[in-house]
Amino acid sequence: MDNATRTELEAAAFRALRRHLIEQRPDVQNIDLMTLAGFCRNCLSRWYQEAAEARGIAMDDWRARHQTEADAATKAAFDKAFAENVGKG
Repeated sequence: MDNATRTELEAAAFRALRRHLIEQRPDVQNIDLMTLAGFCRNCLSRWYQEAAEARGIAMDDWRARHQTEADAATKAAFDKAFAENVGKG
C-alpha cells in the first residue's frame, strides 16, 4: 500500500472514531474511556491539535465545550486504570 492510500485510510478511520464518540456516544465520558481503553477524547483531541499546531493551524479545545465532572467512584476506577495502563514503565 502506498503512503497516500494509507494516509487516506487512517484519516477515514479517525473520522469514523471521532464521529462515533461525538455523535453516537456522547454519553460516554472521557474518564470511562480512559479507564477502559487507556486513552480518551482528550488524547485524540490533543494528538489532533498537536498535529495541527505543527502545521501552523490553530484549534479550539473540545474538552472545554463537552467534558463533565466525574463522580468519586468513576475517579477511583480511573486512578486504578491509569496506574495499570499509564503508570507502567
